[in-house]
Amino acid sequence: MRTALDTNIVSPVWSGAPTAGTIVAQLSKVRAEGALVVSAPVFVELSAVPGLNVQLVRKALAEMAIAIDFDMGEDVWELAATSFAAYAIRRRRSGGGSPKRLLLDFVIASHALLKADRLMTRDATRYVLDFPKLRLI
Repeated sequence: MRTALDTNIVSPVWSGAPTAGTIVAQLSKVRAEGALVVSAPVFVELSAVPGLNVQLVRKALAEMAIAIDFDMGEDVWELAATSFAAYAIRRRRSGGGSPKRLLLDFVIASHALLKADRLMTRDATRYVLDFPKLRLI
């Protein structure tokens, strides 16, 4: 079982947020079921956390036994593009105007759907409508 991690899973652990203990316990359970991975966009977002940089993020992820998937493939990008386009059309038709969600969320979900078995996130509702086949934890 390969589990992709959303940024909102890793960053609270590193920042010592009040939810960190719960997340660490969940990560331990998920890790016992298989490999943990972050997509390249998650790596980029984590590198922007105050006090961190690319080298520190690489080191911290390695210490947590979390792989980084830089080679996501054309299929991930195509799914992200079509899903984001469908979301943008839906939003405009509903009178909501321009898209408000981040494009990276669509790339993260596409990666999880095509290159992992599930996505661990604290924001499951963001993904349900646009990625109904994505397993979320």
